[in-house]
Amino acid sequence: MKNFLYSLVKVYIKTGLHSYHKKIEVFGLENVPPEKPVLFLPNHQSALMDVLLIAVDCNRKPYFLTRADVFGKPLLNKIFKFFRMIPVYRIRDGRSSLSKNDEVFDRCSEILGQNKALVMFPEANHNLKRRVRNLSKGFTRIVFRTLQRHPDIDLQIVPVGLNYNDATSFPDSVALYYGKPLDARSLFDESDIQESEKRTKRAVSNALKKLTTHIESEEDYDRILSFLEAKKLSYLRPKTINERIEDFIKVDSEAIKYSPPNHKGNFFKVLIGFINFPVWLAWKIFMKPKVREPEFMGTLRYATAQVGFTVYFMVLFIVSTFLVSVKIALAHGYRYLSAK
Repeated sequence: MKNFLYSLVKVYIKTGLHSYHKKIEVFGLENVPPEKPVLFLPNHQSALMDVLLIAVDCNRKPYFLTRADVFGKPLLNKIFKFFRMIPVYRIRDGRSSLSKNDEVFDRCSEILGQNKALVMFPEANHNLKRRVRNLSKGFTRIVFRTLQRHPDIDLQIVPVGLNYNDATSFPDSVALYYGKPLDARSLFDESDIQESEKRTKRAVSNALKKLTTHIESEEDYDRILSFLEAKKLSYLRPKTINERIEDFIKVDSEAIKYSPPNHKGNFFKVLIGFINFPVWLAWKIFMKPKVREPEFMGTLRYATAQVGFTVYFMVLFIVSTFLVSVKIALAHGYRYLSAK
């Protein structure tokens, strides 16, 4: 029953995601081992949206390491547990909370030891900047603990690149790239844990930098981003983008004249806006003011659309069914009276 309900919810969310986005492209699913233990390591840009996009299309039924501060309320805890979310603690949750991660990492090791899949964001935070940030060592602790506890395990690390055209806009487009799996055992040397950690982080970081847009220079970040925007390149194609970044660096810039895209309205957009006005109003008045960080913009807008349109269309269906029934009843009544 749980599996059926999980599959049902998955279809519901996948339908919502594809309706919400202009385009969702997924590449490299052939790189995901169907039966081996897999640790998915994606870059992290758009809060819960990253989680959902991986959950519905990764060809596995993974567990997710989730920041502990979203847990706490009994109902939410049950929902998170149903969706295989495991709390992980950060220093901002209090230094005393960090000791709980040992237990969390033990559980992750058990999950992987059962040939299951786990998703963890190695950057340990989200940010809309188009670059791969420094990786936390937390994921290496899970990897090494798993290898030590399960000597015969064939643990595979699959890097995942998430690429949004503009995660704060609607409708947005996104492309997911599943990279070639890294053999965790080949990166691990039990006699030199520190060097193993550096080697593993370096291998994952290098892989991610090929699967998503990566602007290495923080000093020139804005200048390079303006260059990319001026060229109107698609961020759904990280390989092309990264090649252009290299070209830009080699020639040491060029004249940049960037003007923001002009989003002109048209009759179709106005019509759609009118039809969907109640949900749009709910977003503008109740939900959008609650967005405290731009990384949550896409998540809250999507959640509003998913829940809002479900309720809205149900109400429309009930009302229209009622009106049609009344109309049919009146028509039958009129015919009956006419026959008399």
